[in-house]
Amino acid sequence: MALHTLAFEIGTEELPAFDLHAATEKLGGLVANALDGAQVPHGGVEVYTTPRRLIMLVSDVPEATEATVQEFRGPAANIAFDESGAPTQAALGFARGKGVDASALERRDEDGTEYVYAVVETPSVQVAELLPGLLQGVIESISWPKAQRWGSRSEVFSRPVRWLCALLGSTVVPVEFAGLTATNETYGHRFLAPGPHTVASANDLIDTLRGSYVVPSEAEREQTIREQVAALEAQTGLVAELPAKTLQEVVNLCEYPTVMMGAFDELFLAVPKEITVDAMLMHQRYFPLFNTDGSLTNKFLITSNGNPACAEGIVDGNERVVAARLFDAKFFYDEDLKVPLEDFVEKLESVVFQEQLGTTRAKTARIEALVEQLAASAGLNASDAADAVRAAHLCKADLVSGAVVEFTSVQGTMGSYYATAAGENAQVAQAIAQHYWPKFAGDALPETVVGQLVATADKLDTICGLFAIGQGPTGSSDPFALRRSAIGIVAMLEAGLPISLTAAIDAALEQYAAQGVQFNKEEVRAEVIDFFVTRTKVILRDEGNTADAVDAVLSAGVVEPAVIAARTRALEAARANDAETMEDLATAFARANNLRDPELGSNVNEQLLTEREHALSSAVVEAESRVTKALSEDDYPAALAALAALRKPIDDFFENVMVMDEDAAIRENRLRLLNRFVGVFADVADFSLLAKS
Repeated sequence: MALHTLAFEIGTEELPAFDLHAATEKLGGLVANALDGAQVPHGGVEVYTTPRRLIMLVSDVPEATEATVQEFRGPAANIAFDESGAPTQAALGFARGKGVDASALERRDEDGTEYVYAVVETPSVQVAELLPGLLQGVIESISWPKAQRWGSRSEVFSRPVRWLCALLGSTVVPVEFAGLTATNETYGHRFLAPGPHTVASANDLIDTLRGSYVVPSEAEREQTIREQVAALEAQTGLVAELPAKTLQEVVNLCEYPTVMMGAFDELFLAVPKEITVDAMLMHQRYFPLFNTDGSLTNKFLITSNGNPACAEGIVDGNERVVAARLFDAKFFYDEDLKVPLEDFVEKLESVVFQEQLGTTRAKTARIEALVEQLAASAGLNASDAADAVRAAHLCKADLVSGAVVEFTSVQGTMGSYYATAAGENAQVAQAIAQHYWPKFAGDALPETVVGQLVATADKLDTICGLFAIGQGPTGSSDPFALRRSAIGIVAMLEAGLPISLTAAIDAALEQYAAQGVQFNKEEVRAEVIDFFVTRTKVILRDEGNTADAVDAVLSAGVVEPAVIAARTRALEAARANDAETMEDLATAFARANNLRDPELGSNVNEQLLTEREHALSSAVVEAESRVTKALSEDDYPAALAALAALRKPIDDFFENVMVMDEDAAIRENRLRLLNRFVGVFADVADFSLLAKS
């Protein structure tokens, strides 16, 4: 049977860039699932997308499906039929499930027991007859964050669908959607080769598009953009900044990308470069160019979807656009400098942080008070503590500045510039700039303890406040990005920020109570602590630590994220480096834990001990001392080493001592010894959870 290529193109108005990227990742699976569900054999599925089209190519599609015969065994015959031979509900249900009539069920003897069988025959079907319905289903199954109707149609799609092209080999597949019927015609670049263009066969679709000024895949467009950027970098000796998010957007805004270089007046280089870069990247999707020393130049790169022959006009138009944006930026910056940063703080009273939690001015007051407490607990000297409090007082001030209102992504950064202009010292200015850090998992941390304290206070204030009013994350919903904030705090604690998270949570909740927010402090405290513990567990699991190691550490009652992380990693290292000892110790602990009787206490009568028991007792006393010292010094590996030293004496004890002696006094004394043995582990980890590791 001949095999053909299936090509299916959905032509649209320009699709949103990020929605297009998400759809690109899912399309192959949708097509494969549709074909598999209809039992249509096929080869690989290739996906090509541009802002104006979604294309799916499937190789090795036969002209017809294979006829099949499937046999299914059902219930025993004496259950499937009653005494009169009529089918029971069991038989009727089985037959219905297999799509056959109960009268068609066959009886077959298997080792003396009769069973009923359903024989399901599926005839061969012409694939061309199946495809219209299957491909229409593919269109309808594409999920979009936002979809729309157009004209008088009831169908929905991300953007209006303008044409369909569907071919099985050279045969048109008449897929219908939104009043359109597929043909063998496609359309090229909107301006350079609009078309329509006839496609001779499915294998010709991509080449036809390439000949019509369409670069048909994300990967190809990204590659050509990068190559053109590299050529301009080599030509100018400058370095382009290509942020992944902006690059992905640019890739999906054009079908035939051409990179061109523009320039703006050097006057605008007097404006903080962060505003200029924001204006180019975020607002215009231009790529700024830097000198090799990192300083910003007045050159930038444009990615055009127009005619390369019109480069001069395209560059001129874009230069006019960026000049207007930079005039705005310079105006706002100059106006902001006329006002002392301190004056912006009181204006925060007009900015609502959260309806139930008050204004951003109130949040600033809470952050300031919280930082003062954290600085004291962290042992900062008077100068650094004063800097931390001052940075906290000013950290949100730039939110009401003209520059940040217009260019929101530079919040914090502009506050730093304005602080410096107002005479604040470098550490205060840096802490203001970095107090939003880290912004995501793996992002850089604030570079000073002062900056980390302000960042922690800001994030923790938001987390505690939203939990206090019952707005914590639920399922996949986290509109205030509290999980990301918690991950940032955990990262700073792990990096050595010398504060207690639980004490900081208490202090943050006290600030809300002082401002009159009503909530159950104990309940909210427990929820917030559990929230951080859960985030820490996720972080540890993501980096490869096992669930039982994390749970064993948590069972010791540890809630400080940095301690949880350090202990889990130390436990994993001990298991990796001396697996036999740790596994045997876990088994022995589980055995002792099962036998112990907490009601008897742990006061052992040394006079009743045999030599083996005395050896264990002495080892336990020694381990208690070593574990206590190790934990007081946060030396978890040393605590685990102290426990590991118990392996031999506990093994000898269980091999040579009958715990459940007939003499009650001896038996109870031995149980007290096991109670004391188990107690040594209490503050380290629950080793019973590691017994099967």
